[in-house]
Amino acid sequence: MNRKEFIRLSSLLSASAFVPEFIQASAGHLGNNRKRPLVIVQLSGGNDGLNTIIPYRNDIYYRLRPNISIELADALKLTDEFGIHSGLHGFKELYDAGYLSIIHNVGYPNPNRSHFRSMDIWHSASDAEKYVNTGWVGRWLDSSCKNGCEPYYAIETDDALSLALKGELQKGLAFNHPAQFYSSAANPLIQAIAKEESQNSSMNHQLAYLQKTLTEATSSAQYIHSKLKIRERKGEYPDTLLGQKLKLVADLILSDCNTSVYYVSISGFDTHAGQNTFHGRLLAQVNDAVLAFVNDMVEAKLFNDTLLMLFSEFGRRVKQNGSRGTDHGAANQVMLVSGALKKQGFYNEGPDLKNLDENGDIRFTVDFREVHATLIDKWLESDSTKILQKPFASMQFI
Repeated sequence: MNRKEFIRLSSLLSASAFVPEFIQASAGHLGNNRKRPLVIVQLSGGNDGLNTIIPYRNDIYYRLRPNISIELADALKLTDEFGIHSGLHGFKELYDAGYLSIIHNVGYPNPNRSHFRSMDIWHSASDAEKYVNTGWVGRWLDSSCKNGCEPYYAIETDDALSLALKGELQKGLAFNHPAQFYSSAANPLIQAIAKEESQNSSMNHQLAYLQKTLTEATSSAQYIHSKLKIRERKGEYPDTLLGQKLKLVADLILSDCNTSVYYVSISGFDTHAGQNTFHGRLLAQVNDAVLAFVNDMVEAKLFNDTLLMLFSEFGRRVKQNGSRGTDHGAANQVMLVSGALKKQGFYNEGPDLKNLDENGDIRFTVDFREVHATLIDKWLESDSTKILQKPFASMQFI
């Protein structure tokens, strides 16, 4: 096999596209096998936190956003200080029921306003000045698996795997369509690779890597195919990309798959112009998909054992721009949804609009790695100091 062919095959296999039945793999076992799923929802593009959780009594908010600010009459009141965007009416219900926690001002020192770099920082849980090629979920896989891990312990509903799910030794699994994932076994190229390997007693390094990747993909695909059951539902999921992704996550959870972390994303939050129209539609999509998922978990009596975290790589600038939109900012909210929350409602004080940073952005008061550390220690029951490579304070939302 030449280098060009190897690279082509490696790129295909990295997405776990082939699943022949002639290879079996012995699964490793997680040290913690409680199967309390963590579902991470990434709002890609930089969600505008101030128009999501609205400081409707703050004069600075209205002065700096004369055209895009939201009046309480057009929002849903949560407290005497804050309302929530009307597109998130289901989140208002979750808030009232004690199933929503909102953490204000989440960010990190020396914030980066590049989408790609800031997302890498969130995925790797590294300092802003440090470049790391592994993610925090991937390092959790590395540290928590005995005798190796199956990739399906962490699943992303996408065509490619995010940095967050890539460890040094272990990686998660990315796919959109389980049936297609499984049926790809008949690919003749994979058959040829397997045949070639079987005729050689000693594999070179490249073939060994391909064989390992193929084995892991095959084992995971067979496992998911054998476990996944598409269930009948009372309610319908919205026919949106996020809705279908969360429906797949729900099917996997309700099929009792041994998966601890699910990762989904929705894009489009980079609202530099005409923000209010686009932003409202996106929040409505998030609302409808999350509410359908929560209803599934409640009906199955699994809501107390399921935790959703919603985050974005950064917030938006407080002052609107000349195109009735907002530019890249810094600190933002993290929202948590579960029946197991210990700190419901607003976790901390809201953003101080009188004390913005030199760029006119909200200052962070909570390092996002404190959120990650809490999830690792208290939900995934692992050692956050080892995984995040330094200690971070634990929070009390779970």
